[in-house]
Amino acid sequence: MNMATINGPTIFFTVCLFLLCHGSLAQLLGQSTSQWQSSHRGSSRQCRFDRLQAFEPVRSVRSQAGTTEFFDASNELFQCAGVSIVRRIIEPRGLLLPQYTNGATIMYIIQGRGITGQTFPGCPESYQQQFQQSMQAQLTGSQSQSQKFKDEHQKINRFRQGDVIALPAGVAHWCYNDGEVPVVAIYVIDINNAANQLDPRQRDFLLAGNMRSPQAYRREVENQSQNIFSGFSAELLSEALGISTGVARQLQCQNDQRGEIVRVEHGLSLLQPYASLQEQEQKQEQPRERYQVTQHQQSQYGGGCSNGLDETFCAMRIWQNIDNPNLADTYNPRAGRVTNLNSQKFPILNLIQMSAVKVNLYQNALLSPFWNINSHSVVYVTQGCARVQVVNNNGKTVFNGELRRGQLLIIPQHYVVVKKAQREGCAYIAFKTNPNSMVSHIVGKSSIFRALPTDVLANAYRISREDAQRLKHNRGDELGAFTPLQYKSYQDVSSVAASS
Repeated sequence: MNMATINGPTIFFTVCLFLLCHGSLAQLLGQSTSQWQSSHRGSSRQCRFDRLQAFEPVRSVRSQAGTTEFFDASNELFQCAGVSIVRRIIEPRGLLLPQYTNGATIMYIIQGRGITGQTFPGCPESYQQQFQQSMQAQLTGSQSQSQKFKDEHQKINRFRQGDVIALPAGVAHWCYNDGEVPVVAIYVIDINNAANQLDPRQRDFLLAGNMRSPQAYRREVENQSQNIFSGFSAELLSEALGISTGVARQLQCQNDQRGEIVRVEHGLSLLQPYASLQEQEQKQEQPRERYQVTQHQQSQYGGGCSNGLDETFCAMRIWQNIDNPNLADTYNPRAGRVTNLNSQKFPILNLIQMSAVKVNLYQNALLSPFWNINSHSVVYVTQGCARVQVVNNNGKTVFNGELRRGQLLIIPQHYVVVKKAQREGCAYIAFKTNPNSMVSHIVGKSSIFRALPTDVLANAYRISREDAQRLKHNRGDELGAFTPLQYKSYQDVSSVAASS
């Protein structure tokens, strides 16, 4: 009886401990392998990636203070990759009106600087200003009284050239150009993201203004896309918002022909901390911030598990500069640099389920041949020109040509690619459809060839052991950007090695 009394709690404790450890181990293993997996649901359509092409915008919509350019989202390559691409040009004093979209988005600032804000639901208006205004009391007739008013809004962020800005699906944002040159930004919308449960196409929801539908060019009909308030009756809208019907009609923007980018003649009056530009530019130098995306937030967007801690949701960092040379992951002074921006450096990417890579190649430099393990890649050239070749699983060349500034190329998952900068060099940004995108290099440091035994290489390609050694080590410790070398140089090195 005493033995049973002692053994009962002991056995129960042991079982609980086993289950706890087993669950923790399973969770750990799950987290360690998740980065190898695609973050997408996949496409049910039969995709043919046997012929890739370079894309440029096919349609532009002019607004009062800017232009919105659309790439051909109806093309099979865009639909199979599950992305939609938009490029916006915002003129000085131009304001991109508040809007949101159904897909998680990464925005890259190609040129210019300005201010942006996002409206995260449930977060406090942390920028506050109080002032007093005298008004006539309605109840006491001639007696005046003082009433306090507040101008308060959620925090805003300054951006500059080279910034990557994360835009979660369904979160409204706006942008204002307070600089002297046009802001040029490219938006990559991941419509296959788990956050989108509508349909596999981009849907923009305008809170103000209007614009023509991006699908209009296919139907050759100039349809008008109104903002979300235009669908409500003015009476119901005025009652819901506590405003007059006249103001409600103004919200509907029925006769507003300015488009989605409007001009603010006298500039915006915004609450900003003093010297915020200098302070934030200094913060840009820091590769990491103290803000972290909690497991609760990850679970809301399809990954991780909840621990109930969401205190830092409203303080998430939404931007990170990817052009900063000090943040480069690999650097070759004779070839160029590669900078990866994933969820380890930029935690909000766990919500976006995307990442980015910035590559700067010097004159005639090459990028190590590689394939993307767990994502598609959308390559957009920002400067210069590059020769690009892409090969599929059948060993067939599916793209062989030049990519110039302003063009983009979709590279499917697992397809092998090699890039070589032309005489003017090349810079591009690659948007990846995974928050922790991984690549497998074929040659160079930490590559496939370096990992294979010499005899395996010799027998696989029917070459001598000496040639297999050269194949493994000709690129030495180079990783990512390769120094341009002619075949004759390799031949000379081989001759010297053989004679010695």
